[in-house]
Amino acid sequence: MDRSSNGQESAGATRPSALGWPAEVLRGIAQVDFMPSALCGLFFTAALFAAGWRYGLYGLLGSAVATGTAYALGLDREAVRQGLHGYNGCLVAVGAAVFLGADRPATVLAAVAGSVVSVIVTAALGAVLTAWHLSALTAPFCLVASAMTAGAPAFRRLWHDAPGLAALPVPATGATGATEPSWEQLWHGFFADIGQIFFMPQWYVGLLFLAGLVAADRWAGLMACAGSATALLTAWALGSPADSVGRGLLGYSGVLVAMALSGVFVARSVWSVAYALVGAATATALTPALTALAAPFGGHAFTWPFVLTTLAFLAAVPAVPRLCRV
Repeated sequence: MDRSSNGQESAGATRPSALGWPAEVLRGIAQVDFMPSALCGLFFTAALFAAGWRYGLYGLLGSAVATGTAYALGLDREAVRQGLHGYNGCLVAVGAAVFLGADRPATVLAAVAGSVVSVIVTAALGAVLTAWHLSALTAPFCLVASAMTAGAPAFRRLWHDAPGLAALPVPATGATGATEPSWEQLWHGFFADIGQIFFMPQWYVGLLFLAGLVAADRWAGLMACAGSATALLTAWALGSPADSVGRGLLGYSGVLVAMALSGVFVARSVWSVAYALVGAATATALTPALTALAAPFGGHAFTWPFVLTTLAFLAAVPAVPRLCRV
């Protein structure tokens, strides 16, 4: 689960073995949720294919291109083997498919180019953040995807939707905003929170992702569930629109934060669980704010709430005697 690698050059980084390459690509997909497990990657890939065969192919493409780029640049061999240079590429590629259209040749080119750039950004951020013992997390994906979606309308071969900037968000009032989420929306949202990490709102897709987490690490699966439940409770308490709750649009960052702050970067304990759930609630509340900031120029919040919340909470850990970094 360690994401402390800064992408420095290693003598062992030569070329992938024929047997190890598929496992490394799958680990790159699994590392989106911190799991260095090829088995978890298989579950995640199956989940993407369940959402749509194109999404499955884009996920594999992004991880494969990013992993190959890391080899070509001579980055740390062990980090590549653990999938630490593949997960941002996977997210960039799937994000391109979702937001630019999965069936367009230009989207494939954008996914490949974005996956390559994500490796370079990962190495750059790693070199800077290592001094503070922090990880780049999904910040490389967020930077590349934010630039891609914000700039896409300027390129007619890349952008096929109506021109113009996104509208400013409206207050959560009216028929959809004021409605309390139904029981169906709540349990759909519980699994969708996990699926939306990969932009997938289907509850059954989220269930497959959760199965992959449990297969790799039961504690990670438990914290994912706790993070999703906390996000749902926070969104409901703040009166978020029922449709957004049911589609998992507010809770996906909370899921990642909960896993990151209890088990991945912070040692497991009663205190770290409480700390993680506070972080999950914070990320959930932060999501609409960052969505509002990004909306005027056509952007999206992506996993920025997770990145900002986790970095802030991790930076505070050395000052909290009851918590211990892994």
